[in-house]
Amino acid sequence: MSSLSRELVFLILQFLDEEKFKETVHKLEQESGFFFNMKYFEDEVHNGNWDEVEKYLSGFTKVDDNRYSMKIFFEIRKQKYLEALDKHDRSKAVEILVKDLKVFATFNEELFKEITQLLTLENFRENEQLSKYGDTKSARAIMLVELKKLIEANPLFRDKLQFPNLKNSRLRTLINQSLNWQHQLCKNPRPNPDIKTLFVDHSCGQPNGARAPSPANNPLLGSLPKAGGFPPLGAHGPFQPTQAPVPTPLAGWMSNPSTVTHAAVSGAGAIGLGAPSIPAALKHPRTPPTNPSLDYPSADSDHVSKRTRPMGISDEVNLPVNVLPVPFQGHGHSQAFNATDDLPKTVTRTLNQGSSPMSMDFHPVQQTLLLVGTNMGDIGLWEVGSRERLVLRNFKVWDLSACSMTLQAALVKDPGVSVNRVIWSPDGSLFGVAYSRHIVQIYSYNNGDDVRQHLEIDAHVGGVNDLAFSHPNKQLCVITCGDDKTIKVWDAATGAKQYTFEGHEAPVYSVCPHYKENIQFIFSTALDGKIKAWLYDNLGSRVDYDAPGRWCTTMAYSADGTRLFSCGTSKEGESFIVEWNESEGAVKRTYQGFRKRSLGVVQFDTTKNRFLAAGDDFSIKFWDMDNIQLLTTVDADGGLPASPRIRFNKDGTLLAVSANENGIKILANTDGVRLLRTFENLSYDTSRTSEAMTKPAISPISAAAAAAAAAAATSAGLTERGSSMVAITGMNGDARNLGDVKPRIPEESNDKSKIWKITEINEPSQCRSQKLPENLRVNKISRLIYTNSGNAILALASNAIHLLWKWQRSDRNSSGKATANVSPQLWQPSSGILMTNDITDSNPEEAVPCFALSKNDSYVMSASGGKISLFNMMTFKTMTTFMPPPPAATFLAFHPQDNNIIAIGMDDSTIQIYNVRVDEVKSKLKGHTKRITGLAFSHVLNVLVSSGADAQLCVWNSDGWEKQKSRFLQLPPGRTPSAQADTRVQFHQDQIHFLVVHETQLAIYETTKLECLKQWVPRDSSAPISHATFSCDSQLIYASFLDATVCVFSSSNLRLRCRINPSAYLPASVSSSSVQPLVIAAHPQEPNQFAVGLSDGSVHVFEPLESEGKWGVPPPIENGSASSVPATSVGALGSDQAQR
Repeated sequence: MSSLSRELVFLILQFLDEEKFKETVHKLEQESGFFFNMKYFEDEVHNGNWDEVEKYLSGFTKVDDNRYSMKIFFEIRKQKYLEALDKHDRSKAVEILVKDLKVFATFNEELFKEITQLLTLENFRENEQLSKYGDTKSARAIMLVELKKLIEANPLFRDKLQFPNLKNSRLRTLINQSLNWQHQLCKNPRPNPDIKTLFVDHSCGQPNGARAPSPANNPLLGSLPKAGGFPPLGAHGPFQPTQAPVPTPLAGWMSNPSTVTHAAVSGAGAIGLGAPSIPAALKHPRTPPTNPSLDYPSADSDHVSKRTRPMGISDEVNLPVNVLPVPFQGHGHSQAFNATDDLPKTVTRTLNQGSSPMSMDFHPVQQTLLLVGTNMGDIGLWEVGSRERLVLRNFKVWDLSACSMTLQAALVKDPGVSVNRVIWSPDGSLFGVAYSRHIVQIYSYNNGDDVRQHLEIDAHVGGVNDLAFSHPNKQLCVITCGDDKTIKVWDAATGAKQYTFEGHEAPVYSVCPHYKENIQFIFSTALDGKIKAWLYDNLGSRVDYDAPGRWCTTMAYSADGTRLFSCGTSKEGESFIVEWNESEGAVKRTYQGFRKRSLGVVQFDTTKNRFLAAGDDFSIKFWDMDNIQLLTTVDADGGLPASPRIRFNKDGTLLAVSANENGIKILANTDGVRLLRTFENLSYDTSRTSEAMTKPAISPISAAAAAAAAAAATSAGLTERGSSMVAITGMNGDARNLGDVKPRIPEESNDKSKIWKITEINEPSQCRSQKLPENLRVNKISRLIYTNSGNAILALASNAIHLLWKWQRSDRNSSGKATANVSPQLWQPSSGILMTNDITDSNPEEAVPCFALSKNDSYVMSASGGKISLFNMMTFKTMTTFMPPPPAATFLAFHPQDNNIIAIGMDDSTIQIYNVRVDEVKSKLKGHTKRITGLAFSHVLNVLVSSGADAQLCVWNSDGWEKQKSRFLQLPPGRTPSAQADTRVQFHQDQIHFLVVHETQLAIYETTKLECLKQWVPRDSSAPISHATFSCDSQLIYASFLDATVCVFSSSNLRLRCRINPSAYLPASVSSSSVQPLVIAAHPQEPNQFAVGLSDGSVHVFEPLESEGKWGVPPPIENGSASSVPATSVGALGSDQAQR
């Protein structure tokens, strides 16, 4: 069948589906064999329609096509057989055995005999392998997981699992285009033709009744001016025969070009591993330059010449919360280091992991957190400052039933597993563990000892030798490589496989993802010494080159991404560290100083764009990147193995080194010693760690029993593993990680009352509240936010002064987190200075205050009508000021991926996209007519949503900054908002829906269509809404009103569930008419905690009673689950409106 005919089948399938011809759709899917509808297949399996299941499968494969197909049919028939036995329908079971299962006897006679013997048992669960078989429903669900994997792996289903991306009603569109074209050919076209049939070509009847010639036979067709308006179907088809263009990749590296021909691969503009072109390196084998002392210009000197201003906050994410941040001036990656004093050489900590460390990695943000993987498969997480091990996880397969039979059999035979690699994701919210057996496990990390299972991937056959994170197409991915000679790319959120790169002829030892000039690529090295490079496509490797040593080689870039190094050890023990000349494909320099015969594979690392380090000869060896001679050697007070494993932290102030007897030594320079002292006396709550201390044994379980045993674990683990790391952009413009959100208490039905009522809180005894201490006189709180760590609250008062309250660890508050149980300290540095914004000569009370907090709480950017100030949160010092008015800033938001990019809303209605590092406005967005009052980024959709005092919402693409959509708020009839009414926006945890807050309403919008899905409007006599925010898990909305009440809504349906009246928190002497809540903030990890800033300058923290655990009872669920935002149109207001 031709490709166009194939595409026509897809159009017909779409038409049938849209017209609800359900049975016909699936019949055509089966008969054509073009599209396997996994959803339909799942439904039929769940319903046990076995005849239909096999009939549908028969359109795509037969039992004996391949081993995958055989296993698919076997699993289905085995399940059908077990269900008959479970119902004690022996005659049916015998029929299935003889008719359906006997075909497999020729392939495995023993198995068939074992299945037959089940007939003799009263209950087949007496068979040890089936002892954990649950009920029918769970057994079908477990089998489905296995079937889906088999189908996805089966080559016969390749390209048949994805329906083409078609616009709605594509077939109708084509017919309409055809009719329009036919109408253009009419000699006497009528203005409104009446088309009554598709069976013959259309023609407007002529006055004398003659018909126009058929377009199909019209010889003038080619000369008609409009006839060519609709190109042939092939030009629009979803499957194009033409080769997709490839972005000029790795040109110079093409010693063995791919067999796929494409003009894009030429000498120009390769992925510049030098200036504009990437690996033009490794073109032909070349020896290093003959003059080894020739001085090449370093990346550092080049970097200095380009800096326009000694300022930026790219490095600010390196600084833990309680560490004095490094000042901007004169300090950056470009600074020159003149002495070895800058190297971490002093042993400051010795830790004992309990088994031998194989891989280590420091957290990219909290730089004293060290992740360790060992030869026993254990994972440890250390706070090296306080010498505490926060987490210990022994190796355990989370879901054995989801693993391949090969792995299950291997684990039964030998349960021993080693960690080959541990690594943090770029933002530190996830970490990955690659094991010596098939498996990769991805954990989410949520501060302290809160580590949760995120994804488990059966990645490779044999060992998984390396693992890395990357951001192709702005989507976080996991890259793995293994003994099966492949490299694979997985979606870090879902675990879905995106690419498989094949081409190595030996096990793949390491991967190194990178990007240049917006082109993403991956280097890989194999145990035969081959280096290859791959783009994220299916066009094969762009490189084939031999690495020095030709055995175990790893590659790494300098921190600024401008210089490429590799370190390799040969089978004979000869080790090499080299720098590559990326534009010529040659070794630029080979560093000297290795032992003649290394006793093991040498590992290396780079730091500060200046130094290289390697573990060799029972010591650590250091080189300056610009000098091939050894700089210095450190033995770390002895006790190191022959080839110690090493890892720098991001700033290069600490170096972790594996030691003998399961030890880890932490080496530090002077900055590192200072960093560690900060954490010296901190104690962490490690009570939860003990849960993971006992090592579970892997008992030899057969495949069937393992699958059944995993059922409960699978269902229980869905919510935990499925919760991907997302950031939530707060009302105050801060982007914070939601990994720390604690699981909410399940909202069980309330048996106390059959009639649901709003929970009214009128007395202080009905909730926990804490008024924060005051010793600074401020008039009113204008902005309020929790720090991302959850242990402090920052407020900006209307007189331009910032207030910071910090909770300390104590017997009553072991976590040190913000709580209503304990009063915090109004914190100030020893210098006594205040963080005070620049103000204009006009009345600061009339200015619009705004601020945004950096992700690691080290800096706050703030404005109160004057210049924008950048403050150091530890010292309260003003780091810099910029952008003097007019116009004045009215809202600030950090870009979620780049702390140097800030969106600044202005009082002249523009939004300025400002790069802090180069002090430059990159874009100016125009679309509002009044001042900007809200900004929120979605890192999932790559958009910025803005709101203004004009009650308008705009959606901007955060790549090119063009406006995608805009819409005005639906204001309730009869409600006239005040002239300066703010409109605030905040993204839901899913990063697709967002909350809109206006004095007249709360609303939930869907971003891509900018469509209002839900709206809540207070009744006419009610006070206006002053502010509102999502809880950290987006399940609740906290809203404050100008009559001093605070209300809690369920976000899924915008139903009011709890109201806190002023009498519950305001003293009797204070009138609710004179004091109003102006701003509200949600705790970043505790879903039921929030804080309110009042017009009298006070701040109150609220939590429900510990006996209650939550705010009120959720309203009755209407039209299904209330767990997600329902896509319903804005309808009549709920009954609770009348009570507001």
